[in-house]
Parts: sequence; C-alpha cells; structure tokens
Amino acid sequence: MRVLLVGAGGVGTAITRIAARRSFFDHMVVADYDLSRAQAAVAALEPDGRFRAVRIDASDEGAVTALLKEQRCDVLLNATDPRFVMPLFQAALAAGAHYLDMAMSLSRPHPERPYEQCGVKLGDAQFERAGDWEQAGSLALVGIGVEPGLSDVFARHAADELFDEIEEIGIRDGANLTVDGYDFAPSFSIWTTIEECLNAPVVYEAGRGWFTTPPFSEPEIFDFPEGIGPVECVNVEHEEVLLVPRWVDAGRVTFKYGLGEEFIRTLQTLHLLGLDRTDPVPVAAADGSGTVLVSPRDVVAACLPDPATLGERMHGKTCAGTWVKGTKDGRPREVYLYHVVDNQWSMREYGCQAVVWQTAINPVVALELIAAGTWTGSGVLGPEALPARPFLDLLTEYGSPWGMREQ
Repeated sequence: MRVLLVGAGGVGTAITRIAARRSFFDHMVVADYDLSRAQAAVAALEPDGRFRAVRIDASDEGAVTALLKEQRCDVLLNATDPRFVMPLFQAALAAGAHYLDMAMSLSRPHPERPYEQCGVKLGDAQFERAGDWEQAGSLALVGIGVEPGLSDVFARHAADELFDEIEEIGIRDGANLTVDGYDFAPSFSIWTTIEECLNAPVVYEAGRGWFTTPPFSEPEIFDFPEGIGPVECVNVEHEEVLLVPRWVDAGRVTFKYGLGEEFIRTLQTLHLLGLDRTDPVPVAAADGSGTVLVSPRDVVAACLPDPATLGERMHGKTCAGTWVKGTKDGRPREVYLYHVVDNQWSMREYGCQAVVWQTAINPVVALELIAAGTWTGSGVLGPEALPARPFLDLLTEYGSPWGMREQ
C-alpha cells in the first residue's frame, strides 16, 4: 500500500509515528502546505525510506490529484481540518484512490430555524457523491478518527454482539487533562472545536429523524472510567449522530462532550464578539499600507498555543466512548464502551500528547485492515458499515486496549 498523508500537524505527525512501527504499507508521502512541518514529521522518525516529505496546498484539488498519480498512491489519508475535506475527497476520487478522513464536510445551519431543523448536515456533500464512488469501485471511509471513528466502531460492536435491541446510543467524551501555565489551552484544534461546539447540535430519533437543539443543551453528569470521574457533558454537533443511524438501528443517538463551565463561557464570549467567524474581515495593515483580510477564527487559533506542542505541560487522561442502552435476551442492559489514553504514557511512548495520539491511531488501524483486505467496500461508508471485531482486536494488538463497563 502506498499512502498520501495530507496534513503534518499534531494528528498527522502522530500518524507517522504510529505507522512507522507497522509493516503493512510500502510508502507514505507526508504532505503539508508548510513543507518544514512535513519534513520535521519525517525527520523525527528513525531512518525509514518509506517516508517522504513534500509540499501541497490541500485546497488545490488538481495539484492533489496530480500528486496522488505521480506517487502512485492507493489511498489518501486526510489529516487536515474540515475546510479541506471536499477538495481532498474529490481529488482522491479523480485519481482512483481510496480516501479516509477524521472529520466530514461542513454543515450549514437552517436559514430560518437553526435550533430546530437541520440545514446542510455534516457529511451531506460527501454522501451526495456516494454513487460516483460506488461506480469507481473506490472506498471513501469517512469519520475514522476517534470521535467520529472508534466511537462508531463501538456502536457497531454493540449492535453485533451485545444487544438484541438498542434504545439509545450516546457518544460521551470526557477528560481530566490540565495544562501547566495556561488558563485556556485547548488540547485539540481550536478551529475545529469552535466549529463543533458553537454550531447547533444534531440529535437523531427514530420516527423523527435528525433535528437540532441550541448549543450546550441537555447537560448531564457522566462518570468516566479509570479515575477521570464525573464530568458535565452537553450536546455538541458531531458526525456520529449523522453516521450511526445509517447503519445501526437505534431509537435515539446523541453526542455529548465534557467541556466544563469555563470552557463553555470562553466559547460563548468568542461567539458574542464575532471571533468565531470564518469569513474574512478587513484589518489595518501593520505597515499602514492599507487593509488586509483576516478570518477572526484564524486569529484566535494563531493566538493560542499549538495543541501538538502542549504534551510536556499536559497531565491527566482523555476518554472517548459510546454508551449504549437496550435489551439482550429479553433483559435490560446498559454498557459504556471506551478507550482511555494517559498523556504521560503517550508522551513517553510516542512523544505525542494524548488527544492527538488517540485520534491518530484509528485511521492507521483502518489502513492496515484495508491493506489486508479485511475491510473492503466501495462508496461512501462510515466505520459502522464495516465489521467491528477485527478493528477492536487490531487496536489491542497495537498496544492500546479498549474497555467495557456494565452500567
């Protein structure tokens, strides 16, 4: 297998470090708009001729298509932020390559009732082209990070092996991570965090379909395992709610994130000030030569520390998981399937902070399953469209076991 990895930030760098320990691929091109980032990711590895660093503009569909063909890549792995999903997704299709991402095409709110009805949903633009992918015989495996990704695999596993009937599936994400020296330092891309937290959350109910609620709705206290403990979680827009119901029968599907009151207040303040906006605004140039156009959200991201650099200052654990309620053999059952990563462990073993490492391991596992022919298919598929057990077994083989708690 020959892989084009686009994006050499925190997650992309973690992908190279995880993949370097596996033998399923022959060549990995590490591409980034900033060539020095791609070179740094490759240079940090033990000498390994399978890796090569190049520069690419992820928004340039034609250039990405040409690079895929030039390097004879079988698959494109997208490790950029969601703004670049569609050009990369379409470039892979044009080049006849498979495609994987960890976040799906962006949503747009309903123009009149944004907190009641869906407008354009996450992934809609990708699913609209599912027929083209099927006709090409290529696989676009969307949402294969940790959330979405492993959380969706857990949902499929629950449906296949743990339940006869599922009443509700709820993705629950929480952590007890702290960062020395910072009052506010998100452990993941602030651009993506703003997008998913300030957009209207989507909920799915059988018979009603998908609908939206106000941001941070339906707060609940969820007790996370392995010492993390109780964390308040709230509804957040996330891909699982759009993916799981397509392949798994469930009465209700939600996603709730453990943000904390201070984090929520900060995001609300950014929104109040218009600093969450992505459309450029004119700003006076520093040299007095006129104005430049700047995206407020990009300014916020530039003012905050790069999450990939926070590992040495970070302490604690992060947990991603799927809570499932239903019946088995005529009896009520409730479980939480989860994956916990301790930042001290991920820094010691891989030199990567816990959140980016936990995201990165899952697409690498998926690539290995595709290379082995264990996961196959064509069209636009979510992780829950494919068998869960091989993924969970290989994840454990990678040295990162998952857990299950009866509730």
